[in-house]
Amino acid sequence: MKLPGLTDIHVHLREPGATHKEDFATGTAAALAGGVTTVLAMPNTQPPLVDRAAFERAKRVAEEKAYCDYGLYLGATLANAPAIQALAPQAAGLKLYLNATYGPLLLDDMSAWTTHLEHWPRSRPIVAHAEGKTVAALLFFAALYNRPVHICHVSRREEILLIKAAKEKGYPVTCEVTPHHLFLSTADIPALGAGRAEVRPRLASPEDVQALWKNLEVIDCFATDHAPHTLAEKDGENPPSGFPGLETALPLLLTAAHEGRLTVEDIVQRMHTNPRRIFGLPEQPETWVEVDVEDEYPVRASATHSKCRWTPFEGRRVRGRVARVVLRGREVYRAGRVLASPGFGKNIR
Repeated sequence: MKLPGLTDIHVHLREPGATHKEDFATGTAAALAGGVTTVLAMPNTQPPLVDRAAFERAKRVAEEKAYCDYGLYLGATLANAPAIQALAPQAAGLKLYLNATYGPLLLDDMSAWTTHLEHWPRSRPIVAHAEGKTVAALLFFAALYNRPVHICHVSRREEILLIKAAKEKGYPVTCEVTPHHLFLSTADIPALGAGRAEVRPRLASPEDVQALWKNLEVIDCFATDHAPHTLAEKDGENPPSGFPGLETALPLLLTAAHEGRLTVEDIVQRMHTNPRRIFGLPEQPETWVEVDVEDEYPVRASATHSKCRWTPFEGRRVRGRVARVVLRGREVYRAGRVLASPGFGKNIR
């Protein structure tokens, strides 16, 4: 089966600052292995991408290392709205952290939301980490300022139903759901272990998962929130939150398609068509992904390209393996091997 190159609009590549977990080379190699030809990288690095110096540094590293195409988000702080406005044309979008995060990225003052909504150019999207009641508050701001917003990693029934109602009222909102929130729930925590199950938003109840599937038409994008950590960190006393996901998303979704839970067109719409439309992404000419849809196998972290070398889906049987990827007319991946050179990936902005 032949698919268009897929886009993951929500990944954490850990560079700069935490390259023992992942970097632009290993993360974009993992993307190609998962059939993803464009990744949009989040700004909560060390230092975070909240000013020109940090943003330019990340751009230089990505330009040297990336195997697939990429874009970089800028992060909003309580005070940087005027300063980052000039960088907007170079950014994948602006990320607002309205719930749990660290350091300067937490926007715990609503007046800062207003400032960013007023300053950030309409030509570039605004995406937000918003959970629970914060989703309602953000939807109010979107309506008040008539400003499109994209809500990341929706995970609960109350959230998807609220977004559904907002869309029916004509509010300018789109949203994404992660594969781990579609295929894992609180029922899986005992088998995973508490540390390895740490993720934000947290794994939700089976009823929440069912509500996501029931409201598939409300979901605009599937995005992995690829957030790698080492097993030593996940199994430590203070386990960080996050799962790797770039290499398991497509097999999990194709397996669900084989089971009749969604269609291949549903996947293409949410990982190719809608991301391009919502984020204003350029076309990738002569780009496609070849998948062996009959290949059934267990997920094994030992076979992945991500530096973290673990997965919450270890041992799960999936159906559909990426066999070959062609990006801009060049074969960049075949049968488990990345064939592109570092730096082949282009900045989408």
